[in-house]
Amino acid sequence: MKQTQPEPSPLQRWLPDTWLRRLWPVYCLLVALAVFGYARFDAYQIDGDAVSYMDIGDLIRSHQWAGIVNGYWHPLYPAALALGHSLFHATRFTELHAYYMVNFGIFLLEMVAIVTFTGAILRLRDARAALTGSPSAPFLLTRYPLRYLALALLVIASQRELSIGKVRPDALLQALLMFGFAALLTYLATDRLRYAALTGLAFGLAFLTKSFAFPIALLSVALLAAFALLWQRRRPARVATAIVIVLACFAIVAGPYIAALSKQKGRLDFGDSGNLNYAWFVGGTEKMHLQNGTPAIYGTSEVHLKHPEKVILQSPLVTSYTEFPYGTYPPWFDATYFNERIKTHINPRGEIRTVLRDTVLTVRYLLNHPEGWLLLLVLLLIGARPDLCRRLTGNGFWVIPLLLGIAIFAIYGLVNIEERYVTVGYLAVVLTLFASLRAPASSTRGSEAVSVSSALILLLALLAVGESSRKVAEMRRNLYTSHIAFGWYKPEVFQAAKAINDLGVRPGEAIACAGTNACLYDIYWARLAGVRILSEIYLPEPFPYASLAGTPNLPAAIDAARRNGARILVGYFDPVVMKGTDPATAGWISLGDTAYYALPLNPPTASLQTGSAVLP
Repeated sequence: MKQTQPEPSPLQRWLPDTWLRRLWPVYCLLVALAVFGYARFDAYQIDGDAVSYMDIGDLIRSHQWAGIVNGYWHPLYPAALALGHSLFHATRFTELHAYYMVNFGIFLLEMVAIVTFTGAILRLRDARAALTGSPSAPFLLTRYPLRYLALALLVIASQRELSIGKVRPDALLQALLMFGFAALLTYLATDRLRYAALTGLAFGLAFLTKSFAFPIALLSVALLAAFALLWQRRRPARVATAIVIVLACFAIVAGPYIAALSKQKGRLDFGDSGNLNYAWFVGGTEKMHLQNGTPAIYGTSEVHLKHPEKVILQSPLVTSYTEFPYGTYPPWFDATYFNERIKTHINPRGEIRTVLRDTVLTVRYLLNHPEGWLLLLVLLLIGARPDLCRRLTGNGFWVIPLLLGIAIFAIYGLVNIEERYVTVGYLAVVLTLFASLRAPASSTRGSEAVSVSSALILLLALLAVGESSRKVAEMRRNLYTSHIAFGWYKPEVFQAAKAINDLGVRPGEAIACAGTNACLYDIYWARLAGVRILSEIYLPEPFPYASLAGTPNLPAAIDAARRNGARILVGYFDPVVMKGTDPATAGWISLGDTAYYALPLNPPTASLQTGSAVLP
């Protein structure tokens, strides 16, 4: 049935698609400038995950390929960090500037990816409408309103869980998955096999970013087959050809890394992060310092560790990592090495508990991102209706992106949901629902709904950029009053690293750490100093400080770290306690004006000159 176009209202004459199209380059520039402000002034947000990616980037730059193959962290994001490090000629004390710029480049890639994704949705939607016929009411959103909405939601996400200051691969994974979804939808709209090839290439690159892309790639292939056969009635041979091309291109990109990882593990291996996270979050297996012969902390897993951490003292627990040649903090550089041969069993009780927790986290995520679904609710109130036809003969363009978005929440919901993981699923669901909206059937009401929706979306887009600009200005003002030139500079961490070097500890030498804050939560001080943590005194503590007082066998623990070759022992302690008269604090040296303290263990053979490590 031929669609009747609604008559333009006075509001629509002020905000036609032509004006949205003309403003589009200006809006993209405003978005890029606002996010570039984050790259300049976003706060320090480094953790143990970030340090592991940086360490792998160093191995890539030095061509140590054996150390790059890692069952927990995949290599594409570290490769981007390595490229940024080389382009900006970074040093240890300025590398974060380069990595923030890499994240800004990834954000620009996300902009292209999400615009490509919205274009693919509309292309499939309109192609299906031309074939199946449509109701008299037209679709509410055309290309440019949906583009503005997509970029606004992306900007909002970049302010929250995908911020520039987080040196993590989630933004890159989101961009590549969006490219994969876009190529898949475009293939279904056009039946051109080159888009099937692009689908496989995009998912292959996504797999090299995080192993989570592997199940999403398989699910996408299954949905491609189902949609092409059931909705589009294509010939099975043609569909089979497209599937073979997708899988072949995926294998071309991801296959060499899968082969290297399988060779390293002695079995077919696509990455072990999913298995380990299931053991930790669902099976109840102890996450850190697991040992053979301690079944009380195995949960529902069978544990026969191939490379357990070497225990050099039992109480308090002191471990040695001298056998592992890579990483600032070896246990987290490759968690699969020290946790290899954990066999996880299904834990129904733990799964129920996990699903309930992740359901709460999903609701919390939606409450933390109200802009999209509140705008959708407003459009429904003014008469728009989603065209989610269930008949196989209907349009059905929404099936694949909607199911893929829901699947992302469902897969993570079985193990562990974090906001940075599921944003790509949220965007896929919300943008698909907006694309499915049809204007009211009445010509007058339809015209008003189109105008109002465009105006509201433009308002949301401008508010998102305005809020980003306000936050950037606030961050810049806070840095100015603190007399700090860059957002990525955290005085406490940088001063501690410089003080370690000034004590005569050379880059590459072994040290020890005590307490989970100094050893796990933020070990960037060790990377800045260029040292490796090869001994650890495990002191579980309430954040933020470890405690020396009352620690049993503390002298024996310190002696064990000394015998393991550590130059110094570093911990993060309460300065008030460390300045007191407790005998346990004797001999500890404050590392600059910080809460980091060092205890000399094995005096260096030669001391470095003060000032060799220059702070930014």
